[in-house]
Amino acid sequence: MERHGRLLGIVKMKFVSLILLSAAAFAAEPKVVPVWPGAAPGSESWKYEEKEVPGQDGAARISNVTRPTLTVFLPEASKATGTAVIICPGGGFRFLSFTHEGTELARWLNSIGVAAFVLKYRLMRTGDEDEKDAARMLERRKTVIPLAIADGQQAIKVVRAHASEWGIAKDHIVFLGFSAGGLLATGVALQHDADSRPNFSALLYPGTPDDLATPADLPPLFLVQADDDKTVTPLEHSIALYQAWKKAGVSAEMHIYSRGGHGFGMHKKGLPVDTWPDRLHDWLDLQGLLKPAR
Repeated sequence: MERHGRLLGIVKMKFVSLILLSAAAFAAEPKVVPVWPGAAPGSESWKYEEKEVPGQDGAARISNVTRPTLTVFLPEASKATGTAVIICPGGGFRFLSFTHEGTELARWLNSIGVAAFVLKYRLMRTGDEDEKDAARMLERRKTVIPLAIADGQQAIKVVRAHASEWGIAKDHIVFLGFSAGGLLATGVALQHDADSRPNFSALLYPGTPDDLATPADLPPLFLVQADDDKTVTPLEHSIALYQAWKKAGVSAEMHIYSRGGHGFGMHKKGLPVDTWPDRLHDWLDLQGLLKPAR
């Protein structure tokens, strides 16, 4: 009977441990919150269906976004620094590279105690007959960019509004974008009010707007690009942004790797460009964003 009791106790302990582990895993699951309280303004009539398909690398590509959302990734409470990074994947405003320019980075940020929010912003419609018409697609791109920037501005407001719930310091919000998401992030850095101003900006192989007129309250900037990027050339984009920030007298840090191409994100290429997250870590630390906010 005594042996039976011990065995029963062990089984109960394992069962409780399993429940606790399951609960922890469930709690760690990211949740999705809407960016706008109702239909996103300016695209209320867009009714086409959002799609998710694997890209050539097997990673998720999301297209035809009409209802912007934030996917919330929170770090373990014991690691949390109070810093938040809003991530904007790239994809030319046609799709979102949601995995290697989104969720993979979010998980890495969580590992260093940073809350991450992957923004699913509005995209131009694709997959219909008009996609064959270059002029029509150019018009769609021009239409969607200001709407996507508005999604970014609103995303910052949402994160600030939930700061206490999510354990975030309202003045520790970084807005980070890749490629087209970098153009969006640049737009937010240049156009904002007090509630939608990012405290810091991080741009990876970003597209840039035609107008780089800088406001008086530009946020500090972190830039990464590869010299052999043929899609978004450093001279016309990252270097132009760096110069604009320096002319405005605002702190900026730039890393240009000799090789890496465009769209590397969190993909490993066996090149020095693979270490860009370490440089981001260093920059975040230097800004005081990896120490628990007081």
